[in-house]
Amino acid sequence: MHFMRLAAAIVVFHSSIRAEETLVPDAALWQRIEKAMPAQATAKPEKPRRLLIFNRNVEYNGHRASILAGSEAFKQFGKKTGAFEATITEDPAVFDRESLRQFDAVFLNNNIGNTIAEPERRKNLLEFVTAGGGLMGVHGTSVAFTKWQWPPLEDWPEFGHMLGARGARHRGGYLQEPVVMALDDAVHPLLSAFEGKSYPWTDEIFRFHDPYSRKNVRVLLRIDTEKTDLSTYLPDDKDQCLRADSDYALAWVRNYGKGRVFYSALAHSPHVFEDPGMLRFYLDGAQFVLGDLSAPTTPSAFLTPAVRAQEKLGWRIGIEAYTFHKFTFFEAIKKTAELGLHCIGGLSFMQQVSKEIPKNFDQNLSDDELLQIRMKMESAAVRMPVYYAQTIPTDEAACRRLFEFGNKMGVETFICEPKAEQLDLLDKLANEYGINIGLHNHGPDISPHLWRPEMVLALCEGRSKRIGAAPDLGYWLRLGIDPIESVRILKDRILTVQMHDLHELTPQGHDVPWGSGSGKSREFFEELHRHGIKPAMIGLEYSHDWFESMPKLAKCIEFFNATTLELAAKPHQPRSR
Repeated sequence: MHFMRLAAAIVVFHSSIRAEETLVPDAALWQRIEKAMPAQATAKPEKPRRLLIFNRNVEYNGHRASILAGSEAFKQFGKKTGAFEATITEDPAVFDRESLRQFDAVFLNNNIGNTIAEPERRKNLLEFVTAGGGLMGVHGTSVAFTKWQWPPLEDWPEFGHMLGARGARHRGGYLQEPVVMALDDAVHPLLSAFEGKSYPWTDEIFRFHDPYSRKNVRVLLRIDTEKTDLSTYLPDDKDQCLRADSDYALAWVRNYGKGRVFYSALAHSPHVFEDPGMLRFYLDGAQFVLGDLSAPTTPSAFLTPAVRAQEKLGWRIGIEAYTFHKFTFFEAIKKTAELGLHCIGGLSFMQQVSKEIPKNFDQNLSDDELLQIRMKMESAAVRMPVYYAQTIPTDEAACRRLFEFGNKMGVETFICEPKAEQLDLLDKLANEYGINIGLHNHGPDISPHLWRPEMVLALCEGRSKRIGAAPDLGYWLRLGIDPIESVRILKDRILTVQMHDLHELTPQGHDVPWGSGSGKSREFFEELHRHGIKPAMIGLEYSHDWFESMPKLAKCIEFFNATTLELAAKPHQPRSR
């Protein structure tokens, strides 16, 4: 592999070239790119995929050669491998809402400056990602949507959070800086191209500061500071490249809402697209954002042996907001972070958003208020995969507002108790918006058609897999319903779980730490594992000691971690039917 190759044969494009002009790649460069290109995709696409490649820059044309090489390389290896069909454009109109709908992911190809200035089009891109679309960026994309000067002036703060970083600090005069890249997470599937080995590279190397944080992104590549000569830094750090923690991330993935995000700082020069390892890495990144190559995104700061075990099981634990409904949602976010968890379930009633937003957390909030909530979750490194909607609107237009709200917040599963006659509409909208419907159980007085698992299963019959169960084990246990047998009845119709353990199996039973009561907590998790069930969230809902529950919640998490470590070490053996 040509680790240190400089693009000597590159045509140098003068900065006076307009962004709208179409350029032709240098023939020698293209031959090298074609030779290095992967022969096939790592993953077979689940369906025909479309990738939007956006090449527009404003006020800066220093990356034109790399942009051209990148867009042509992606276009051709999409064709060669069948992984996707690429559309290449510099027209901001492609970000009109109806236009974006035709794509599975957007590749912002080294964009710098206010390439999309219109607020509505920016909003469309944001909601495309939070609703489950993919976003890919390389190098200069970290200063997209800025007012271009040096240093760039921020013009869309949330974009930096969505991407995972802001800025383009690099060492003065070092457009080709030699470094050694370390694989930060060597077993991560997107790093298979590097075969577990560090990787020498030469490029213009960015160093990131806020909002970059390992609490929000899964770092893939970083500068190996032990193998890279950093001794020639300017003594006064005029370049502002130094970090006190020596954490110089070069590539990462993350989720923003339901969206899949991939960013790599490497692509200042076209030679990145003639290296076989980097081309494979970028193709795998494209398949990840398109939705065909599964890869874990738990932020690096949260990775422990137990969390890796939970990733293997396909499980994640989070706090149900009802646990903290005596507090505001913002306080619940803070408490969730204090427990070391990065998932929370939303709640539509009994809880105000914050002192500054004294309203219920629902679809009636303004876009600005939803932005504040997203930023609060981002600052605490907390996601919201599930949301309890107490009331499902009866008419389609109002119901669509609920689903639009869900996609703005990145909700994967609504927990609700709809009427039976609403299920056809909900099934239709669930598939249209990509949000599952988990049917929740209270007792027979509140949920006369949902309180037993057999009832839920009957309502699911003939409907898509986006309709299923969101069982509350507390109610099952108080009513004498065996949670183990219920798993055997519902199987993969279980979409999310509100987990409880009770001190006694009576209507008066109250919550105790998991594994310490009568609720068969371990056996329940074992049964989920036997059936290969992967809930959207295993929700920690603790309905006791409202103001003194933190120590008990910590014990539940400790039990869950120990149990999942043991389960992940065992081979998955599906239960015989």
